[in-house]
Amino acid sequence: MPTTVIDTARDVLLSEAAALTSLSENLPSDFEAAVSMILERTGKVVVGGVGKSGHIARKMAATLSSTGSPAFFIHPTEAAHGDLGMIEEADTVILISNSGETNELLVMLEYCQRFSIPVIGISSVPGSTLMMASTFRLLLPKVPEACPIRLAPMTSTTMTLALGDALAASLMQKRGFSPTDFGVFHPGGKLGVQLMRVGQVMHDGDRMPLLAPETPMKEAVLTISEKGFGTAGVVEGGKLVGIITDGDVRRNIDGLFDHTAQAIMTKTPITTSTEVPVSQALSRIEEHSVSALFVTNEAGEPIGIVHLHDLLRLGVQ
Repeated sequence: MPTTVIDTARDVLLSEAAALTSLSENLPSDFEAAVSMILERTGKVVVGGVGKSGHIARKMAATLSSTGSPAFFIHPTEAAHGDLGMIEEADTVILISNSGETNELLVMLEYCQRFSIPVIGISSVPGSTLMMASTFRLLLPKVPEACPIRLAPMTSTTMTLALGDALAASLMQKRGFSPTDFGVFHPGGKLGVQLMRVGQVMHDGDRMPLLAPETPMKEAVLTISEKGFGTAGVVEGGKLVGIITDGDVRRNIDGLFDHTAQAIMTKTPITTSTEVPVSQALSRIEEHSVSALFVTNEAGEPIGIVHLHDLLRLGVQ
């Protein structure tokens, strides 16, 4: 029996870790079939539960939705008062109850049976009402709760949460869900920023500092100064053939205005493309110690420019 706060905390964590190990070694036999069914169905995934199971159900629905499997949470009590209309025949329903005997779930179970909507039940009691009525049964190992009095849902909710993550991850793998897809669902916050593409932040059109090869350097310096990117691109035949940076100007300051852009330019410009993640663009800028990158298309034509300060203001890392 734990005697200190640290002992209690360690006991809880070890108990829950052991339960997760047991779950991984005894994954429900219907797990793969449940994943296949969700993939085959054309509707959304509806997740329901009461109490602590309800909180887990909300998280499960949120994780599924953000990883390519549209889902939403329904509170079973609210379902009995009109929210059943949110469930459609093409949907799949996941119901969570550790005991499998939560009365509030009966209305949703009866509704699903009436309209032949498949149910995935999650419980630790194989012969419970929920499991007997479910199309597929995700049975949790029967282990004691980790709380000191063995009553508060801790281990059971941890296993259910992890099983939901396993479902979501398996569905992601089967759908071929990519980082780009993930970025579409996470446009906000720091995570969304890291997943943005160069094409979303670049400057284009008249904002690009572009020069012809024969442009006198006096005019080139004015263009670099006016556009504010610390660089200018040299374009010939529609293609980017070189760049002039502030560093090029300083290195050639003696007799600078006697030259054209072509004589001063660096002939191997470092570029990027619209589909490159902004984090990679920042790494490329830092690697080559430049202040900006021109964005080119497959033909080598300049279509935009992205500056170091643009990326730093966004919080790109």
